Amino acid sequence: MAPLQSTLRRALLPILAVVVCLAPLAANAQPDTKPVTVFAASSLKNAMDEVLAAFAARTHVAARASYGGSPAIARQIEQGAPADLFISADPDWMDYLARKDLILPSSRVELLSNHLALIAPAGATSSIRITKGMRLAAALGKDRLAIASPEVPAGRYAEAALTALGVWPALRDRLARAENVRAALGFVARGETPFGIVYDTDAKVEPRVRIVGLFPDSTHPPIRYPVAIVAASRNSNARALLAFLTGQEAGAIFRRYQFRTLPSQ
Repeated sequence: MAPLQSTLRRALLPILAVVVCLAPLAANAQPDTKPVTVFAASSLKNAMDEVLAAFAARTHVAARASYGGSPAIARQIEQGAPADLFISADPDWMDYLARKDLILPSSRVELLSNHLALIAPAGATSSIRITKGMRLAAALGKDRLAIASPEVPAGRYAEAALTALGVWPALRDRLARAENVRAALGFVARGETPFGIVYDTDAKVEPRVRIVGLFPDSTHPPIRYPVAIVAASRNSNARALLAFLTGQEAGAIFRRYQFRTLPSQ
């Protein structure tokens, strides 16, 4: 029996060697099943949750999002947080990562636009016309105006709009600053401030506030949401999600939440 076993062993060794060599190739051929992770501006939350659910339903690839102010999530990516895509609420923070070679420049797309709105609690009856010299400071009384911090795109857009309308000097010391636009929305929704400045898409998903008026687009820089793949991502499904985000199905969802889709959609 010993000679037979030796013969069989010698015959099987080449076969085992081929199997061992091919195993890594087979493993590499398997589809990437890791969830795709998106770091996205907090103002996108409601729409993005639905878009990611639609992507997962269509592709059977899980997708998840981490939301926050654009500067906060950009810095998390800079510090090595495991993101596959980044969606900023303005081009500046995308540029910040681009200068550090932390995104793939060829993947960058201008995805969405938005409007800037003055809001009040839903039960409030205040009426203010958004125009040059608007009487917002007087309407505040002794209270404060909720806006996002100056680092956050919504905060910068709000300051630019108030400056263009000539009322920034009267309001600059009467602000309730929030870490991001959704936190500013919360101040007004809870009745902690009588007015706030947020995106109109935020106001439309919060029943406890109402839109007093929209700021003219000419009073602030264009509101743009760029998206790009993070350079450190090794998830092969990142490009599939990027293609979905810029496609018609996602575009219809974004428009339902009152975002304006840009020409790619």
